[in-house]
Amino acid sequence: MNETNHSRVTEFVLLGLSSSQELQPFLFLIFSLLYLAILLGNFLIILTVTSDSRLHTPMYFLLANLSFIDICVASFATPKMIADFLVEHKTISFDACLAQIFFVHLFTGSEMVILVSMAYDRYVAICKPLHYMTIMSRRVCIILVLISWCVGFIHTTSQLAFTVNLPFCGPNQVDSFFCDLPLVTKLACIDIYVVSLLIVADSGFLSLSSFLLLVVSYTVILITVRNRSCASMAKARSTLTAHITVVTLFFGPCIFIYVWPFSGYSVDKVLAVFYTIFTPILNPVIYTLRNKEMKAAMAKLKSRYLKSGQVSAVLRNILFLETK
Repeated sequence: MNETNHSRVTEFVLLGLSSSQELQPFLFLIFSLLYLAILLGNFLIILTVTSDSRLHTPMYFLLANLSFIDICVASFATPKMIADFLVEHKTISFDACLAQIFFVHLFTGSEMVILVSMAYDRYVAICKPLHYMTIMSRRVCIILVLISWCVGFIHTTSQLAFTVNLPFCGPNQVDSFFCDLPLVTKLACIDIYVVSLLIVADSGFLSLSSFLLLVVSYTVILITVRNRSCASMAKARSTLTAHITVVTLFFGPCIFIYVWPFSGYSVDKVLAVFYTIFTPILNPVIYTLRNKEMKAAMAKLKSRYLKSGQVSAVLRNILFLETK
């Protein structure tokens, strides 16, 4: 036991998405482009919402915060994964591993509450339209965003408490591209049955309770929309379709990983890629392609900053300065 205590693991080996060296350059290119698209797409939404006064409403305020969280979700592990495609030995220090666990639960926990807040916003807008601006005031929107970060912080602190004091003295290979909590706890030198139950109970409670709140909210909204067959409800149906699609794409993998006990490592790895990379890149697409106001605001933004001849003039100035 004394020898075990002195051989504490100081770093973990990330096995990544594939062990094939031939695939590494291809994966590096693909995920670099995906990460760039995530940054550009979500920054574009934030820029559009903040620059257009017509979008200074509770729905778009929450949407901009969702885009910011999506950037965070994609950034806590993806840059390291991309860099690891270029090296043979993919290692991460113990402290950096704990940091990844902290941030993934902070950001995903916050995103769950933001999605619930967006469902509540749509509920008030559709079911209580006359009181919408009173209920969803600026102060209420800010409080909802602060609550989302507080819930995320409490959730990740409780999850990290299960891990930080575990003894790691033997195997140190994590079969993923980042330190995911269920995979890291399996490497501990003690029986982690009780710890695993606590982790599943914590993550499962947050995921399922948020998902059930969303299901109830959208069920009430859909019943209300169905009973109002006027033309003004067409916009509400389109917005609801986008919201429900995003909720399904985000909660599906999260619930499957942390609640469903029979998934294998390969399945978890694919789902981890889905909610850390594909969901953040799909959110901007879903919310912009199905939203006429966002498309109009983006067109206005494009005409303002990308006027005819402006880009070429900027490029000519840059080339002139370089050759000077």
